[in-house]
Amino acid sequence: MKSNEFFEKANFQALIESDGADRLQDKLNVIDVFLSTEEHITLEEMLLLLREKGYDFESGFVKHCMHHMVELGFAQRKQFEGQPIRYEHRHLGRHHDHLVCTKCGKIIEFANEQIERLQVEVAAGYGFHMLQHRMEIYGLCSDCCAKRKPLMPLAMAKAGEIVFVREMAGCRHKQSRLASMGLRTGDRVEIINNSGGGRVILGLENTRLAIGRGMANRIMVSPAQNICQVQ
Repeated sequence: MKSNEFFEKANFQALIESDGADRLQDKLNVIDVFLSTEEHITLEEMLLLLREKGYDFESGFVKHCMHHMVELGFAQRKQFEGQPIRYEHRHLGRHHDHLVCTKCGKIIEFANEQIERLQVEVAAGYGFHMLQHRMEIYGLCSDCCAKRKPLMPLAMAKAGEIVFVREMAGCRHKQSRLASMGLRTGDRVEIINNSGGGRVILGLENTRLAIGRGMANRIMVSPAQNICQVQ
């Protein structure tokens, strides 16, 4: 076990012993397994990891342990958009932010001193004393970018993405209807909302358009820029 993990476990033990907690060894086993992974882990994933280590604790007990770790400052409870509740280590004196892939769910931690300083400067500019903050950037990871085709149905575009309309299949009536709405080949549009079911909401200049799911699958688009290319 790494020295930091050993210290964290000993620190946790001292705190829960002072509370007179029951099932002390079971709780120490839970934090031991939690500290062994650097992943952003769900309760279900934590239960699987415990079983892999030979423990068969009930879900309610593990959930209680995770909440206790959050309360005592050993873990952080995270709710990323479109994902279940996850837990991650809380390292004292260290702050990081997150990149979240909206396609595969991958979570990447990053720390940037320039961003940290800028946030303090912005807060100070408004006479605001910042106590804590978090930054979550949603998009597509490099693996998901690499799998994308140059052209894709509008229905597959993600909220926040800027795309160009390249082709519009379907009968003349449907194409005429789209034209009457103001949508034409070559248009640059922003995906406002695409929950994966129902209509796709687009931003076209100063207008919002609602495109049915069936038609959205017939409109072929391409990203406005190569988001996979590092500048």
